[in-house]
Amino acid sequence: MTAKIAYGDVEVGTELPAQDFPVTRATLVQYAGASGDFNPIHWNEKFAKEVGLPDVIAHGMFTMAEAIRVVTDWTGDPAAVVEYGVRFTKPVVVPNDDQGATIEVSGKVAAKLDDNKVRVDLLVKSAGQKVLGMSRAVVQLA
Repeated sequence: MTAKIAYGDVEVGTELPAQDFPVTRATLVQYAGASGDFNPIHWNEKFAKEVGLPDVIAHGMFTMAEAIRVVTDWTGDPAAVVEYGVRFTKPVVVPNDDQGATIEVSGKVAAKLDDNKVRVDLLVKSAGQKVLGMSRAVVQLA
């Protein structure tokens, strides 16, 4: 399968559809089971606070995975992502309530590269703060 987006149809500045991803404590437990990362900072409020965190926080890899969904949904093909990297700038704090937290992701094409590739820069926020910095993906387009 190849990306459904054609290289010739994309310009620098093209905005990807923004998405919000809810995160609850239950989500974190499910992710811990799938990933094998049972670090108590992701599920034990007392422990998280004892080590200096404001509350339980989402797994960094979970946050990265949610963010890249904006790109994979846009391309229609997860395999179109040929490179992806971020810097962790702030944790996604997940309170123990009915709402949890929200990861807000927007993206735009920042550069057209050789071989029908583009660089997509993502803006990833939670509670009004940037949680991933230098969030960039290189995408192979049709």
